[in-house]
Amino acid sequence: MTDSATRLSDLQAEIAKACTIARRKPEEVTLIAVSKTHSAADIAPLIAAGQRVFGENRVQEAQDKWPELREKTPDLELHLVGQLQSNKADEAVALFDCIHSLDRPSLVTALAKAFDKAGRQVPCFVQVNIGAEEQKGGCPIAALPDLLAKAREAGMPLAGLMCVPPYGLESAPYFALMAKLADDHGLAGRSMGMSGDFATAIMLGATHIRVGTALFGERSG
Repeated sequence: MTDSATRLSDLQAEIAKACTIARRKPEEVTLIAVSKTHSAADIAPLIAAGQRVFGENRVQEAQDKWPELREKTPDLELHLVGQLQSNKADEAVALFDCIHSLDRPSLVTALAKAFDKAGRQVPCFVQVNIGAEEQKGGCPIAALPDLLAKAREAGMPLAGLMCVPPYGLESAPYFALMAKLADDHGLAGRSMGMSGDFATAIMLGATHIRVGTALFGERSG
């Protein structure tokens, strides 16, 4: 409990410092505690310390952990920050409050059907393959206008754009590019920045940062 509370407090102080430098308010930045691979027992102390927004990579893993945690703390918010298979759309819509990995037309179709079936809509970030990396998910930049048009035509609630810059490279140019793309397409949300670069992301307009290691320590898998 003490370790979790200290880590959260330290991280909140770093976020506040980055916001001050960027002349922004800390409440403009949502901290998503990425709890993938961590057990419910690992997550509970962070909840006790006041963290309310969490992120998971996989639908199945989230299904195993979060129903019990949410029963105890109903005001938790759960974000899907990993890739989503179209055949998991129904489960994702039932479980998550926000999806950060909308990246292809077939997923727009699957999610729109899932929204209708569930009678609820879940805000979605469109994931952009900002570094044009073949091994990564995300919509190619050139295909972004068409994907956004399809999502809007389907009546999907678009929260903004999401990206993961290439590993090992300076992230600032990629965050700046994504901020420009978001502006160009009239989208307010920018899901960008992780444990190693969230301060840079905040400087460049991040509205949601996805932090795991700085809160939980190194992942177990």
